[in-house]
Amino acid sequence: MAFPESVPYLIIGAGIHGLSTALHLARQLKASGRGSGRDVLIVDKGGIAAGASGIACGVVRNNYYQPAMRELMAHSVSHWERHAVAFQYNPVGYMQVSCESMHQDVAQIHTEQKAIGYESTFIEGADDCDRYMKDLFSDWRAKGITSVLHEKKGGYAHNAAAIYALARMAEEQDVRILTGVTVKGMTFANGSSSAVTGVETDRGDIACDYLVVAAGPWARDFWTMADMPETISVKGRDGQVHDNVPMWTFWQLEEGVLRVDPESFKTNQGAKPPVVHVDTDAPLYSDVDGSLITDKMWGIYYKPDTNFGGIQGGAMPYPVTKPARDVAIDPYGPASPEFVSSPEFAHMWVSALAFCNARFSGTMGKYHREPSGGVGCFTPDSFPVFDTIRENLYLIADSNHGYKMIGVGELVAQSILGTPSSLLTPFRFNRYATGDLHPVSNSPYPWS
Repeated sequence: MAFPESVPYLIIGAGIHGLSTALHLARQLKASGRGSGRDVLIVDKGGIAAGASGIACGVVRNNYYQPAMRELMAHSVSHWERHAVAFQYNPVGYMQVSCESMHQDVAQIHTEQKAIGYESTFIEGADDCDRYMKDLFSDWRAKGITSVLHEKKGGYAHNAAAIYALARMAEEQDVRILTGVTVKGMTFANGSSSAVTGVETDRGDIACDYLVVAAGPWARDFWTMADMPETISVKGRDGQVHDNVPMWTFWQLEEGVLRVDPESFKTNQGAKPPVVHVDTDAPLYSDVDGSLITDKMWGIYYKPDTNFGGIQGGAMPYPVTKPARDVAIDPYGPASPEFVSSPEFAHMWVSALAFCNARFSGTMGKYHREPSGGVGCFTPDSFPVFDTIRENLYLIADSNHGYKMIGVGELVAQSILGTPSSLLTPFRFNRYATGDLHPVSNSPYPWS
């Protein structure tokens, strides 16, 4: 098939956001009589699921302190549930197991989950939490826990399989997916402050009426191509305006796999366990030699996953200290010579697994020692920007929340076609100027 010279709707990125947006745009164009999937083209410099979506751990949760995030995640969970078989989605639930400094935050999350009809159970007090966890896992032994939020929905999906299923669904709507195409720049109608007329690629120019950027950690590069500012002013919660705030920062994501039989981690009743997330300020000691790893607050998450061939999960990320412009995103993920999980990660994470469940004690030698993780591109407040940054350029910058947000594409498609969603309103770019920022929790993670 010939290389396209023009298309009404051009989407950059064949990950979860690009494919979901294309699928719903095609459906909505057809339903409204305004076109079809033939009007939609996706380009990606690699391939389907070649970026962050392809290496995501696949966790789906609603556990957010920010009301706007909870509502948006509830919408996305409904998408996972409707297509559970196609997306290889496991609706096993999700547990936030926390220390006292997070108690009130998690209690508020539970209260507000009830208000939106999202089912969860909340346990308070060290003794009751210990009993609840031991009813699930007889070998539970984590210390310093005073609250447990057990979300009955959520779970995890097979990361790449879900993306390929989205691609098939989009292609069934006649969306064209063109891989191996690198976008080098954008063209504009009357100078860099006007509408986008198309993109320049390594295989030729493509004109378009509307452009969607859904490029995950490469958001920084397309922001620059769109001639947007490297730094911005942010009105803080204190009412003061803070100038020269970097629009983008990068964090190194810490994830890995313990190569034990996934079937060995089940509940006392023999069922698949929920995803377990533990945040605590209890001292963490090495499961190898008993040395102190940290006496500061720390957190991990984990789940059994046959796709990864063991127990898969991660820990808190750490900031990349380079200026955003100097961070080399390519080669991405495990192929990067620089941005993969740190040498200390395996020791910390496996020791933390043993801190939580006795069955993981003595398993350090089974850690899968291959490069893992990748860098995430974060906004000034570590929450997404979903907005039109030019009159015909929509930016999906997920700030590393992306994989679980499979329902965002439907809402973006609606917005592009003239029906803005209130679920996306809190994620507009102008919140930095107006001070309408998302509340901050006591979590050790930048994205909770």
